[in-house]
Order: sequence, then structure tokens, then C-alpha cells
Amino acid sequence: MKPLRFGRMTDRRERGWLGALLPPLLVVALLATLLASPLRRNLDAPAFDLASVLLAPEPAEDVVIVAIDEPSFAEIGKQWPWPRSLHADLVRSLRAAGAKSIALDMVFAEPSSPDADAALARALGPDVLLGSDETVIETPQADQTIRVEPLQEFLVTGTRTGVVSVALDGDGALRRAPPYRNGFAAEAASVAAPLPGALVRFRGGPRSYRTVSYYQALKPAEFLPPDTFKGKTVFVGLSLQTAASASASQADAFATPFTATTGRLTSGVEAQATIFDAIRSGDLARPAPYLGEIAALLLAAAAGLGLSRGGRVSWKAVAAAVALALAIFGASLLALDLANFWLSPIAPALALLAVVGIDAALDYARERRARRDIEKAFGQYLAPEIVERLARDPSALKLGGERRTLTVLFADVRGFTTLAEAMKDDPERLTRLVNRLLGPLSEAVLAERGTIDKYIGDCVMAFWNAPLDAPDHAERAVAAGRKMLEAVERLNAELAAEAGDGGAALRLAIGVGINTGDCVVGNLGSEKRFDYTAVGDAVNLASRLEGASKLYGVPMLIGETTARALVGPVVELDRIAVKGKSDGVAVFTVLDGAAPGALEPFLAAYRVGRWDEAEAALAKLREEAPGLSGYVERMAARVLRFRETPPDADWRGVFTASEK
Repeated sequence: MKPLRFGRMTDRRERGWLGALLPPLLVVALLATLLASPLRRNLDAPAFDLASVLLAPEPAEDVVIVAIDEPSFAEIGKQWPWPRSLHADLVRSLRAAGAKSIALDMVFAEPSSPDADAALARALGPDVLLGSDETVIETPQADQTIRVEPLQEFLVTGTRTGVVSVALDGDGALRRAPPYRNGFAAEAASVAAPLPGALVRFRGGPRSYRTVSYYQALKPAEFLPPDTFKGKTVFVGLSLQTAASASASQADAFATPFTATTGRLTSGVEAQATIFDAIRSGDLARPAPYLGEIAALLLAAAAGLGLSRGGRVSWKAVAAAVALALAIFGASLLALDLANFWLSPIAPALALLAVVGIDAALDYARERRARRDIEKAFGQYLAPEIVERLARDPSALKLGGERRTLTVLFADVRGFTTLAEAMKDDPERLTRLVNRLLGPLSEAVLAERGTIDKYIGDCVMAFWNAPLDAPDHAERAVAAGRKMLEAVERLNAELAAEAGDGGAALRLAIGVGINTGDCVVGNLGSEKRFDYTAVGDAVNLASRLEGASKLYGVPMLIGETTARALVGPVVELDRIAVKGKSDGVAVFTVLDGAAPGALEPFLAAYRVGRWDEAEAALAKLREEAPGLSGYVERMAARVLRFRETPPDADWRGVFTASEK
């Protein structure tokens, strides 16, 4: 098995700082490229529109719009364009009503009738602003700017002009102040042109400002309350309500940040009034410079890197990332509201969430890979429920090697060498037979949630209490041993049935040795090949007990520590010599129906060399414990041998290998 690293496998130290920093740097580079492209407005526009709706300033009360609207067309009854003498009447009416200034959102570039033009020229003055137009024609050779101004006769009285053209974003929405040196709104405010690209904070949807119809403004005393225009800046222009829906096509109506919520376009004259209001009140928002946006991206990516520290992204980190992204939106809104500074939160929030999201995705992929590795590595020799627990919590593994108290089991086929020799001409049959035996033996281990360490030919080694804790490991190991013995009996019955009445059936037997003690368990081996295994004196003793079970005529032999952990019918059989212990160690077996002290009379006599008493105790055991018949016969033979050849004077009743 290859060396595995679980639990902290996603630690950034293991990934390396370059690997940890690469995703954030790629995210920042991608978003920085996007911010430098024309596509960035498609990214930022929804955020600014939302901010504009949430933080819309109140419209100025000293701004009034005179709308050339449907009621005016109905009342005036003239075909458009109306006579300029009518506009002259409007100017005089507004001036008489106390208007502070009058901005006519119209371009009078072509002459009409001489009388009408003369009438308008006489009505104009320094308090009136007329519209002009500026168009840029792009050709492969050069860009040509065409400026269209009102007729000269309209300007002799000191009338001012301003460019009524506006700059639209890529989605056709009006969000920015016009880039012209003498824009219409700036001229109306008598200020210098605003910062190019400055964002206009709209006050609301259509008709946010006080609006009256053109025909009403012609006769304010008749149709309007007193002082409607007194001290006001009046904007006059086309404002048709029937063509103000967002789906309608109208030359002098524009989508604004409020169009998404209202579904309506804002007339050009009201857009000019809004820009005028924003310029005058200082509500034009300064967009963040490109370097400032890059700095925000880096800070957001660093925050995301901090939230995913260690390379492990928890649900808390994801929730914190979402909360921080919302905080970025909040900070952006606060900067807009308090300082008229706009740093779009979209790119920083995306950077933050992308860094955490990528780390989360990589972490998830690593966890999935770790899960597959665990299932692949342990699925063949651990119970499925234990594999599932390890897959859910890889940190429960300590594969580098640790000291633990284990219960170790060895199970070996009796007489396998003779069996293999008899079947040497039919190796396939021998292989099938061994697999038929090892299959149920392995299932017995897994049924008791043990770990299959290895197969050594016809021998199985397993242990309990690793890699996961099992407080009842001794009981489970003995239960597995008993299930193994039952499985062998079932297999023998199958073999007998297959042989039939006239055939010679094979009969298999196994010996089981179980011991509990401290072991070193983990990935052990060379750099190129590892096994998850256990080593130590307790393992060696378990192997020795398996071999000694044949000498005592019992199918299962267990160590003293294992026996002390059991509650069932356990009887002591003998003491065997173990390196480092002069008195040896007691060995036991599990025998249903036998009293725990059934062998005490025999052992007491046997260990002090009272052979007559020992033989009498064995005779009694033949009658009372038929399950120990093999043990009784072997111990009787040993007593007889000791009668003939007495043991050494310092013998303490400890069995040694030389006594076989």
C-alpha cells in the first residue's frame, strides 16, 4: 500500500505558498484585465444602478420642468415643430413669472419664418440657455467633430449655449455626465465642465422633479399656483409620457439607473435637469481610479486567502466570505453616500468569493480524492462501516506509526503442508480451496470490525483497536475467532456434501491464537512499498499462541491479558515460556459450559510435580469436560513423560519448546 496522508493533507504548508497564492493571483489578474476592458461597465452597471436607487438624493425644489407633452399638443393644436414665436411667448411668460433662468433643450440651428425667428431673438437674453449639438464622425483617416450651434441672431442678446448631447454606457443607459467642455447642464449651472466620466446620482425615475405642461406655462396665472416659477431654474423640452416605456423607441428619452425598477425612460430634458442638480449640489460621484480598483482586488483576494487559511475551507469560512462580500457592498454604498466616491463592489466581492470558492472546490476535490484513497486502501481489510467513518473523518487516522494497545489474532490451517503436497498436481483446486476458506475467515474479522493485516499463505493476521478506537477489542477478537471456527465447520459440511457418500471428503481445521498488548501500528516498510501493519512482542506472542494451540489440543488459545478482558467461559490451560519472564505467561481457551476454575486441581498438582494427583484430576476432566478431550490426552502424555524423566529441579510448570 502506498503511503497515505490524511487529515491535514490540505494544509497550505504541504501545498506550498506558490500553490496557495496561484489561485488568488490568477483571480486578480483576470478581474484586473476585465476592469481594463470595455466589458467592465457591464459588470459595474448593475451595482451602481442598485446603489443609485438605494441612495437617491432628494430632487431640488428650485428646479421646474416645462414638458412639451401630450396635453400641450392637444391644447395648442399646432403641428410640430411649433412656431418659434410660441417659444418666445413662453420665455416672456416664464420671465414674467419670476424664473431665475430658462434652459431650452432645443437646437435652433436652421432658420424658420423670419417673423418667428425675430420674435424669438427679441425674447432671448442672458437668462436663457439654448441647446447646441456636437457629433464626432469617426473615419479610418481621422475623427471629425461637427458642432451645431443656434442661429447667430439668437445669440446677439447674450444668450448662452450648451451641448445637449449625452454619453451613454454600453448598455444604452445614461449614468455619466457629458464629456463636453460646455455641456448643457454645466452651462445652466454656470460652472466648469465636470470631471470626465463622473457618475450622475439620479434623483428617481421619470417626473421626479416638479413638472408642468407647456400650455400651462404659457399662462401660469390661469393654470398654475402663484410663485410656481419664482426664483426657479426652468428646463423646457420634449417629455412624452406615451413613449416613455423602456421598450419604446424615442430619440430624446434615455434609460437611467431607475429604469430597471420603474420600467420607464427618462426624458432628455429631465436628464439635463438631473445633471444640472447633481453638478450644482456636488452629487456627481467620482469613480475610483484603476490603480485603486487593483488595490481593492488585492485586499479582497488577501481576505479570501485568510479565510481559507490552512487550505481547509469550512462552512463558517464560506459564511464569513459571504458576509464580508456583503460588507464590501455596504462599504461601497457608504463611500458613495458620504463622499460621492464610487468603487464598484462587484470586482472585489468576486475576487473574495472566487478565492474562497476555488479553495473550497480544491479542498472538496482533495477530500473526495482522500475518500477514494481511504476506500481503496482500507476497503479490502476493514469493515465497510469503519471505512465510511474514516472517509468522513480522515483525521482519525494516524498512519505514520503510533503505539497502541491492540488485540491481535492469527488463524492458520492445520496440516496445510500435507494438503498442499497431496494437491500439488492440481494447483487450481488448491487455490480455490484456500480462497473458500480465507473468504469466511476474513468475513468473520470484518463482521467484528477488525482490521485484516495480511494473508501469509494459508494464515490470516488481523487486529483490533486500530486505525479506529474499539474499547471492546478483546471481546471482538475472540468473537471473530469463534466465528472462524464455526465457518470452518460449515465449509467441512459443504466439502462432505460435494464428495458424496462414496468419496473421500477433505476435512479442514484451523488454529487460532489471540493476544492483547502494546504494539506499534502504522505505515511500515520501505520507501517504495508500505503496509499498514502492527509489530511488537504482543504480535509475536499471538503468532506463538496460534502455533501452540495444536500442542494443547484446542482450536483457540488466548493470552492472559485478553482473557482478563473477557466475561465469558475462559479456562487457564498452562504457562508457556516467554523471553524476559521467568514464570512464563498463562494461556487460556474459551470453552462453553466449563467452570472458570475447572482445571485448577490439575494445574496445582501438575506445577509442583504431584503426578498421581495430576492424573486423577485429568481423569475427572475426561468425564466433566468432553470439550477438553484433546487437551486432557496431551497433558496426560506429558505427565507420563515427566514420571519417566522428571523435569529439572528449578522447573516451575512452564512449558518450553523443548518439551514438545
